[in-house]
Amino acid sequence: MTDASPQANTGTMSASATTADPHPKSRDPGCLAAWGIAALVAATVLLGVLLPNRAPHGPVSPAADATCAEWGDGCSVCRRQAEGPACSLPGIACTPGPLRCLQRVGG
Repeated sequence: MTDASPQANTGTMSASATTADPHPKSRDPGCLAAWGIAALVAATVLLGVLLPNRAPHGPVSPAADATCAEWGDGCSVCRRQAEGPACSLPGIACTPGPLRCLQRVGG
């Protein structure tokens, strides 16, 4: 017969209960921050891979625009030819301005 009297159970904790870590590793703020950063990096990489590429915004240089047959900056003029672009030489005292298309193909 087992002794189930109140004196038999003195209320002492077992050795395994007293050595338990009061702060488990899963609740460590550094560990949570590391997992958060890793998840953010993974999401960013996935978005970069899965989203379609967009065309660059902003103005296209007249030299790169295939519909521009002639362009210039106020000092020199370039013309698109079969061999490639051919440009005039600027004057010695010329201050160049912004490049702009002077003549379109077919126009």
